[in-house]
Amino acid sequence: MELILLSNGKTSGDEELLGYAKKQILAVLERRKVAKAILIPYALIRSDYDARARDLESSLGISVTSIHHFDKPAEAIAQAECIIVSGGNTWMLNQMLHEKDLIVPIQRAVREREVPYIGWSAGCNVACPSIRTTNDMPVRSSVVLPSLGLFPVQINPHYIDAHLSGHMGETRDERIAEFCAVNQTESVVALREGSLLQISGTKLRYYSAKEQGFKIFRHGQETTEHFDTAALSELVPFTCC
Repeated sequence: MELILLSNGKTSGDEELLGYAKKQILAVLERRKVAKAILIPYALIRSDYDARARDLESSLGISVTSIHHFDKPAEAIAQAECIIVSGGNTWMLNQMLHEKDLIVPIQRAVREREVPYIGWSAGCNVACPSIRTTNDMPVRSSVVLPSLGLFPVQINPHYIDAHLSGHMGETRDERIAEFCAVNQTESVVALREGSLLQISGTKLRYYSAKEQGFKIFRHGQETTEHFDTAALSELVPFTCC
């Protein structure tokens, strides 16, 4: 598989979308000889689909077409050279993937044809077994939890462990700990801003533009921070580097 799962689309000061991960993304596109990509923009609620596609074209130097232009979205995925899944609202995105019958076509494209999958924020969330570790509000009244399952462990993107003065609600750590308390056999990988997990073939790597680590949350165990993927070796079927 070729997966690039990013916490976010931009970091502070970035002018280009996905700029902090451009080196990793362009290397995959060049290796796979990708000239065009399909954008899945369903997570966007207050932004324009085509504007997001143009931003990606400018940043990555390839042709990007939003899937809403295709009469038969599943067929578009079957022919795709690359699949890019935008951030936004995870609940909306996942619901639309199910409503448009895109779950299986995406799974087959990525697993069988090794089509590169690039997703950030919501696009990262839906690559997990479910969207239960999203930070977003369930804006749709009809919601679905299972998602693509391309990556076998739950991810929490946009992870932040700062304590805001005057904030009396639960911290992110407490929210994730609640998830682990209810789902005691599952783990959560917390990705800070400007970081990503990349799967290429059978190898799993981690990169942080800010040289920060990711955290692993497990019920009944101390939360730990890591700067490479070796700690994930017991959780994933990949070679961790």
